[in-house]
Amino acid sequence: MSAVTAPAERRYRRVVRASAGYDLVVTAGFATPWSYALVHAALSGLGDRLGLGALPALEPAQLLYANLMGSIVVVWSVLRLRRPSRRYGGYDGVARVLFALWQGWALAHGFSSVLWPFLLVEVAFAIAQLVPRARWRVRPGAGRAGSAEPAEAPEQRVLS
Repeated sequence: MSAVTAPAERRYRRVVRASAGYDLVVTAGFATPWSYALVHAALSGLGDRLGLGALPALEPAQLLYANLMGSIVVVWSVLRLRRPSRRYGGYDGVARVLFALWQGWALAHGFSSVLWPFLLVEVAFAIAQLVPRARWRVRPGAGRAGSAEPAEAPEQRVLS
């Protein structure tokens, strides 16, 4: 069984950090009612101009769910930016598979085609984060007892 090489680990952490940066940029506008109203109007107008379809009218329940999702993704993004790791990349890859499934479901049920670029990015980052993990093997004794997760560098304390 082979250990993960340092260059492969660095590349993987860059992918985790890049996916976090993308998420932060794309979802920060979802985190507050005021910013989401602007994002909603911009995406709806873009979809309408490009012939992809406008978004449904903004309603309080939609706003609430967008804000909850935006808030959680912003926090998750900051964590991965500050501490990119194999573990977080794996969790993020699984989350992206779920996001892609639900985006595909929405598209299949008539949602605006403005969602396609976001779906493609979700799939690309899911592949980039999950495929390398599937190839890595654990060195005997490298991980915790009973764990398939290779040992990672110890977390550094950050005073903030």
